[in-house]
Amino acid sequence: LEEVANLVERPTALRGSFEEKYLSLPREVLIGVMRKHQRYFPVENAQGNLLPYFIAVRNGNEEHLDIVTDGNEHVIRARFADADYFYRADVQKPLEAYLPRLGTLTFQEKLGSMLDKNERVAGLVGEIGELLGLPGADLEIARRAAHLAKADLATQMVVEMTSLQGVMGRYYALQGGESEAVAQAIFEHWLPRGAGDILPESAPGVVLALTDRLDSLVGLFAAGLAPTASADPFALRRAALGVVQIVLGRDLDLDLSEAVRRVAASQPIPAGEDTQRDVVDFIIGRLDVWLHEQGWPHDVIDAVLAEQGQNPACALQGVQELLAWVKREDWPLILDNYARCVRITRAEKQTYVVDPARFVEDSERDLFAAYQQAAGKLNPGSNVDAFLRAFEPMVPVIQIFFDKVLVNAEEQDIRQNRLGLLQAIASLARGRADLSRLAGF
Repeated sequence: LEEVANLVERPTALRGSFEEKYLSLPREVLIGVMRKHQRYFPVENAQGNLLPYFIAVRNGNEEHLDIVTDGNEHVIRARFADADYFYRADVQKPLEAYLPRLGTLTFQEKLGSMLDKNERVAGLVGEIGELLGLPGADLEIARRAAHLAKADLATQMVVEMTSLQGVMGRYYALQGGESEAVAQAIFEHWLPRGAGDILPESAPGVVLALTDRLDSLVGLFAAGLAPTASADPFALRRAALGVVQIVLGRDLDLDLSEAVRRVAASQPIPAGEDTQRDVVDFIIGRLDVWLHEQGWPHDVIDAVLAEQGQNPACALQGVQELLAWVKREDWPLILDNYARCVRITRAEKQTYVVDPARFVEDSERDLFAAYQQAAGKLNPGSNVDAFLRAFEPMVPVIQIFFDKVLVNAEEQDIRQNRLGLLQAIASLARGRADLSRLAGF
């Protein structure tokens, strides 16, 4: 609508028609032809079914509108006739029969053809599915869908209208006798196609979509084709954002570092630790941008991503939880007491082991007991809120400790034991948030 409004200076709408037989074509084909090629508006009935009409907008008055309408009808009928021919020609063969032709389509010189990529993703989908805990039945669906995922790129309809990739794959898969679940996963692996698009719904579709994007990111980074400030020919920013959107939208517990490591092992060219780190950092960068777009405070985002960026869903939860604490009236007191433990130990290059037998003051023993109690409340899955709830009771104990104890005692073993205790307290936030990045630390 916005495009058409800016194409005409004196708009006059007209209604054209076409033969009802073309309504047997897939809905997306008809709408795609009308919208993309002709800038027409499709017409539906109250039930949402397409009618054999379209609305076009002429730049001019109503003079000779019947002639203009007739001309537009001739054009759309020719377009639909072509689409009908492509569709009927495509369905003469099962979708799987188009796979060999993918070998003639280059994905990237160092990474092989689209067939190579398709087979690589099909081999990887089990690895990523296992990482996400995909049940066996869903895993089999994902594997079958991965085998056929890119096949529609070789069909006449998609060659003519690339925006229908995945859409036609779903139709042709169903025509060829594939299950609804497999056909849906083929379609969903292209999602999201851009900002504001829908996300894959089915578990096989989610796994396949993630695997395909991770394969592109790792392979192209390994080939030296990481995006620059002025160029991103393989749309890797969109691919990375797609990973972020899917993981957050479906609340998936996915360790990006492990996923990237598994994908890297299947690449036809070396994708070492530096490349893997660059890919993970790149995805975290997209996550950072997304979080800022949602309006979360910069320092809160920075603090959580520093420790949890490799797991976007946990990072989002951490940002939400940390912000709730930062808004509390007593937050400055909580942060200051944690900061005292960090600041006094930050310069130490060695981590000291705490030996309770070396405690001299009761306040040391009390702080160690409070630390043990807090540590006992945490597990590897604990996020920011769990950590701060465990830490909060330690605040008055920490205050008494610093009031009564000289941390940097002259005796080396006593000094190191006290530093070790404070290091242990500071480490409780590890893997959850780097509070030193917060304002007021």
